[in-house]
Amino acid sequence: MSIDKTKTFRLGVDIGGTFTDIVLLSESGQIYTKKLLSSPPDYSESIENGVRELLRDVGVAPSQVTEFIHGTTVVTNTIIERKGEPIALVTTRGFRDVLELGRFRAPSLYDSSFRKLEPLAERRLRFEVTERVAADGSVLQPLVEDEIAGIAEQIEKEGITSVAICFINAYANGVNEKIAARLLRERLPDLSISTSSQLLPKIQEYERTSTTAMNAYVRPVAERYIDSLQRRLTDIGITCDLMIMQSAGGVVPGKVAAQNPVYIVESGPAAGVVGAQRLSGTLGVSNIMVVDVGGTTAKASLIEDGAFTVATESEVGGSAAMGHRLIQGAGYPVQAPTIDIAEVGAGGGSIAAVDQANGLRVGPRSAGAVPGPACYGRGGEAATVTDANLILGYISPSALVGGELSLDRRKAEQAVGSIAGRLDMEQVDAAYGVHLIANSNMMRALNGVSSERGRDPSQYALFAIGGNGSVHGTKLADDLRMNMVIVPPASGVFSALGLLFADVEHQVIRTFYRHLHEVDPAAMTKMLMEMEREARGQLADGGFDENHMDIRIIAEARYFGQQTTLPLTLESARVTREVLEGCSTQFTQAHELNYGYNSPHEKIQFVSLKVLGRGLCDQPRVPEQLTVQRGSKASETRRQVYFGPEHGWIDTPVISRGSLTLEPRQGPVIVEEYESTSVVRPGWSVEVDPFSNIVMRRIGA
Repeated sequence: MSIDKTKTFRLGVDIGGTFTDIVLLSESGQIYTKKLLSSPPDYSESIENGVRELLRDVGVAPSQVTEFIHGTTVVTNTIIERKGEPIALVTTRGFRDVLELGRFRAPSLYDSSFRKLEPLAERRLRFEVTERVAADGSVLQPLVEDEIAGIAEQIEKEGITSVAICFINAYANGVNEKIAARLLRERLPDLSISTSSQLLPKIQEYERTSTTAMNAYVRPVAERYIDSLQRRLTDIGITCDLMIMQSAGGVVPGKVAAQNPVYIVESGPAAGVVGAQRLSGTLGVSNIMVVDVGGTTAKASLIEDGAFTVATESEVGGSAAMGHRLIQGAGYPVQAPTIDIAEVGAGGGSIAAVDQANGLRVGPRSAGAVPGPACYGRGGEAATVTDANLILGYISPSALVGGELSLDRRKAEQAVGSIAGRLDMEQVDAAYGVHLIANSNMMRALNGVSSERGRDPSQYALFAIGGNGSVHGTKLADDLRMNMVIVPPASGVFSALGLLFADVEHQVIRTFYRHLHEVDPAAMTKMLMEMEREARGQLADGGFDENHMDIRIIAEARYFGQQTTLPLTLESARVTREVLEGCSTQFTQAHELNYGYNSPHEKIQFVSLKVLGRGLCDQPRVPEQLTVQRGSKASETRRQVYFGPEHGWIDTPVISRGSLTLEPRQGPVIVEEYESTSVVRPGWSVEVDPFSNIVMRRIGA
């Protein structure tokens, strides 16, 4: 393949539990993709191998890559697997047990066997110091600096490499935290230190302490990983900065992400949502539900009126890794802005098993990349969703990843046959049962972002991404009475593509506890202008001038006494009485939309202020036209596909995306691509739109 050496390219790399997805995007919108198995425990190895192969195959020199953006699961995996570094906590005298006490929350009210997760810092490694700051920021008791020397000695003796510092009311004034950090660093230069006043200057002592402790817990792992990846990129010859996707949808330099890893916990899933939001905007479709089905999990998010929702708090670790926002108490609270994503353990590698009650279960355990589904022939013996889909004819034994990963149907039949034998049913019925239960699990995530929030799924289009999203898309849409499924170009690696649509973004957050009607506009203006200067300074450090900065201001508010907040948008940092009245109206409308009611006589309370600084590029982040540059068979073949007892086995045409036209074609049809397969069930039609998206519609809707 001959490529103009004067052209420049952008690289996006997303790591999942099973596959590593790589996308190379040209200035004109040409997409080159690579999908390969991930390489635990060193995920950067598969990145280096995949990038080298893709650049070689396409004929692009490393020097032509001007942007490298990465979505990573390293932080998530570290939390789920409890493989972070042992940490110490330095806190105000009398607050040693904040992590132990926590909040009175449980995911299941009547589950007597429930136990809270162990604190990230053992009690013997939680140290108290003499200091005190008042809620207004005044220093009541300066830090007793001599106490730090003894703490440093104990930390060194215990071999601790990471420390969290969280003092009472440090959100109002972090001077004592800064002094403590400086003194520890003077005595222990290699110590990784996370301070709450830098990381999360917000009220709520437990949540702030938990967030800072979590940052300290994963920071050494994140730093090692990002350093290792940067070295590998340098070895390849890629000289641009390594950028990392944040959970809230913006990207930051790798060094910033390594120091603040709690902001990249949902790095990979966020990229898919950002990509869907940006691409759907060009299509004129403003209300969509995104379903991202990979090898390990299925994730869902809602895009309404062209915007996704950002949650101010989430829980990580424990069973919270597979829960959603409406269930609290199962994990560690982290107050880091995160795109509102519901996640369940239902992917292509999810393991099917018969439980003690002789019932069929699917997930959340996954075969992952190693050993993988039985049909991969890599040592896996348990039946998985991929094995079931292979037997049903939804995926081809030879077409996965363009034929680079062949599937063994015989081994899939053996694995699913074992399930069928235990349940005393035919093999095809067992396979279809696995498929349906996986769908049911995926629907939990979709319902979590729609019907459980008062939204009617039938009023949205389903945006199916991930290697398995379009395999299950039309069946999910059938069950949710949705009428349209959109499958974008490079859908199987779309999160990697979505990384390239995101902007550089920095966030500045401050606590602002005030009743709305008592706010001094001048004081609020002063704080916001200081925050805006800080955000502009961070963008300037990244090379953006004033003409390439976009500043957005958000105030988080709630009714007095509520736990959760709603975001309110302010037009500028200059606050007047009229602006505050507009905030009141905006909050009332948002509360009505989200909760179905409002209370006009209740006091509205500001909780915090946030300034988002985005760096703008000269060229659009989403090209006008996207074209996947990978050859696919234009000839039509056929195979037997099972569509459930109501349809049975049907001799079904198998085509490529390139064979589709603007004219609808009635299903059933299988559309095979390099990195994904779209299953068009009976009762649905399929076409391609002018932007190269596969569009499936319910016939007669």
